[in-house]
Amino acid sequence: MSDSTDNKPRRDFLIKSLASAAGAATAVAVPLGAAAQAKPAALGNPASSAEEAAGYEWLRPGEQTFVEALVNHLCPADKSSPNGMDMGLNIFFDRALAGAWGQGDRLYLQGPFMKGSANQGYQLGLTPAALFRAGTEGLTAYCAATYKKTFDLLPAETKEEILNGLQGGKIELPNGVPSAVYFTHILQMFYEGMFADPIYGGNRNKAGWKMVGYPGVNTANKINIVKFKNKPYTPDPISIADLS
Repeated sequence: MSDSTDNKPRRDFLIKSLASAAGAATAVAVPLGAAAQAKPAALGNPASSAEEAAGYEWLRPGEQTFVEALVNHLCPADKSSPNGMDMGLNIFFDRALAGAWGQGDRLYLQGPFMKGSANQGYQLGLTPAALFRAGTEGLTAYCAATYKKTFDLLPAETKEEILNGLQGGKIELPNGVPSAVYFTHILQMFYEGMFADPIYGGNRNKAGWKMVGYPGVNTANKINIVKFKNKPYTPDPISIADLS
């Protein structure tokens, strides 16, 4: 995260992290990612995707407000893309946490659960949805105690300071949830919402793909890479719904 308050540093943060985001973009084909196991927003009926994605299924009201503020802060509207809510990232969070991935359908939860090293990956005995809920409750309590406000009501520079603190593990959440683990969790969902197929609620109108020039599920892309070698290539992305 950048410690500046304008839009450009956060946009630069996204672009510099594109290597990770590109992996999230293909998560639709990998059964371990949030996008892969989230409930599609409008499977089999592309025309109704916007209507069906309009409401929340799992997030509680306070969590909804937090996610909306989070995605708009991480993805502010500018010439590159709409803001996070207009891209449907809040809906992606909701669907991912409500679905099989969020509920831990493929997650081993029998323990023992011990503190591991960074290269050992996730070690908590919580489903992704439970980790999100506990972490968000801890963050809400932290904001109330520190700033007397909820996250969404804080100025941009304070939001940025908090996210930096979470990312570096410098903030101690009062309920004991490891702040760096929680930050990694919500950042990964943000990436997947930005770049996964729009059928999962985020990346509305393929705005994330258009921002980075990703062609989507275009089977002719391999041919086009050769055809447009050393030439400008701005494909019109193709999504799963386009092929259904």
